[in-house]
Amino acid sequence: MKLKTAATEYVEKARLLSREEAERVFVRMRKKLTRRLEDDKVDPLTAVALQLQLEDEQLEEWRKNLNKIRGKQ
Repeated sequence: MKLKTAATEYVEKARLLSREEAERVFVRMRKKLTRRLEDDKVDPLTAVALQLQLEDEQLEEWRKNLNKIRGKQ
């Protein structure tokens, strides 16, 4: 995963999460992002925002693929 900056909308979403919700996002983080967080290269708010952004991108890709599959049947 190439580390990129989080979009402002995802930073705002991350800011609005409760502590418990943010912890759930931390659990789902990829190893590279977790390591950068531990090395203090990324602050926790940005890390959560990046994870939320990544999950939304993956969900959109999954939906596109599902529509392709359904369209072929």
